[in-house]
Amino acid sequence: MKVFLDDERPTPDGWIAARWPSEVIEWLRGGGVTHVSLDHDLGDAADAQREDRPERTGYDVLVWLEERAFTEPQAPVPELSIHSANAAGRERMARAIVSIERLRLGRDPR
Repeated sequence: MKVFLDDERPTPDGWIAARWPSEVIEWLRGGGVTHVSLDHDLGDAADAQREDRPERTGYDVLVWLEERAFTEPQAPVPELSIHSANAAGRERMARAIVSIERLRLGRDPR
């Protein structure tokens, strides 16, 4: 299954829509995710500050995957892509993807 995290863009055909990082993480925990495409900025500031939504960006999914790659190096990692227009967020997310791959392959990410 392919998961598309975005709060504004239409979900492409063949993808499952997710609006919050916690939704993506639940799909990942359940298994069967082959590809995740991430936006960086999600929701408006008021909604993002709600206590039940501590995560606010697609980067939060990558932080979770990076932690899992460190603690469970054999856990599957889906293909990861970024479709964010936020240049700084996109760069930070790209670095996280590199780190996840290095951890998955058993190399120090530095």
